[in-house]
Amino acid sequence: MNMKEIFQNNQDWVASKLSIDPNYFENLSKGQAPEILYIGCSDSRVTAEELMGVAPGEAFVHRNIANMVSNLDHSSAAVINYAVKYLKVNHIVVCGHYYCGGVKAAMESQDLGILNPWLRNIRDVYRLHRDELNAIEDEEAKYKRLVELNVQEQCVNLLKKAEIQLAMDERELQVHGWVFDIGSGKIVDLGINVDEILKGITEIYKLT
Repeated sequence: MNMKEIFQNNQDWVASKLSIDPNYFENLSKGQAPEILYIGCSDSRVTAEELMGVAPGEAFVHRNIANMVSNLDHSSAAVINYAVKYLKVNHIVVCGHYYCGGVKAAMESQDLGILNPWLRNIRDVYRLHRDELNAIEDEEAKYKRLVELNVQEQCVNLLKKAEIQLAMDERELQVHGWVFDIGSGKIVDLGINVDEILKGITEIYKLT
């Protein structure tokens, strides 16, 4: 893409917004009050606001390779803390997507250098669910199931956090696990049972 095109696209976008509301950007600059924290993949095909149909200011977004909530990732930890404690979001969405390159790489035995420790988190998900995954003979079906299980485990990682536990005690904070189906454009709600997960981890991970 020509970089000049991007600036022209920006000018066209500004003009279109101002034609509808002359105060659009002035109002946007006054602050944000998003209801949703969206944690998704950095994949260029998966644009958070567009797939959800939300406007600027309506979703706080964090994206990384394979939509991870790693206990050792300070970037995602800071985003989650800010969204929950200061923006007071009421929903946190972990959204994976089928045909995720990060998940695919984690399924293969190869040295990917600096990516190795990051992908190890996904390999740990495979290890936790090895029996279920190894029972799936079709490779594409196994790939898609690992995408879903990875989302589930990242939701578990969210529920281990003190600020999440506090917020769930204080208000109606909800955690959701989704998968974006690139082939159809649809969001799939995995229906993750947060209450059931909490029952299973409270004894070890309860901090509040």
